[in-house]
Amino acid sequence: MDAQHQQAIAFLSHLDEDWAKLIATVGPCSFEPKEQREPFEALVRAVAYQQLTAKAGDAILAKLMGHFNLSAQNSFPTAQMLIESTFDELRHCGFSGRKIETIKLIAEGTINGLVPSRPEANCMTDEALIERLTQLKGIGRWTVEMMLMFTLGRMDILPADDFGIAQGYKRLKKLESAPSRKILTQISMAWSPHRTVASWYLWRVPREW
Repeated sequence: MDAQHQQAIAFLSHLDEDWAKLIATVGPCSFEPKEQREPFEALVRAVAYQQLTAKAGDAILAKLMGHFNLSAQNSFPTAQMLIESTFDELRHCGFSGRKIETIKLIAEGTINGLVPSRPEANCMTDEALIERLTQLKGIGRWTVEMMLMFTLGRMDILPADDFGIAQGYKRLKKLESAPSRKILTQISMAWSPHRTVASWYLWRVPREW
């Protein structure tokens, strides 16, 4: 666990007894972004997982890799490969029609420069990236926030639209209902600048809390 994670844990643990108990129960934060992953790949992966379980998303990506005979851990289809793939080929991998349209747009956006390279993305603010990438049909704020967290390693992201985070906070505070996006966003300001680590813990609030 690096110094940044230690600082975040110390900060969150001192918010109140609920946070201290959660962190003690879950243990050290093992959040590790994929530092070598390009935004293009991160977005395609995020689309694969949209509205699906992790297991189902994993299966789709495995079929996609298999279709292109890619098995190395650091390999991924290029934007050009996805552009040249037919609807039926991608459908066979498990993508819905809407997701196929979206990943085609991501690939085209990568070629024409709308989807930034990793070095370019590193120089952009969170909101600038969200504003730019949500121009793509099928890419919402949540999808970009997943990229910001798990690829670019931005440490103050709170995906307020995420069902798991809202439910985690509901259990953490023993609420009758989960907070709305607006309310959760307001509440999370007290967790800044460590909202990414806070999100990581909220995803892990035990069901029997």
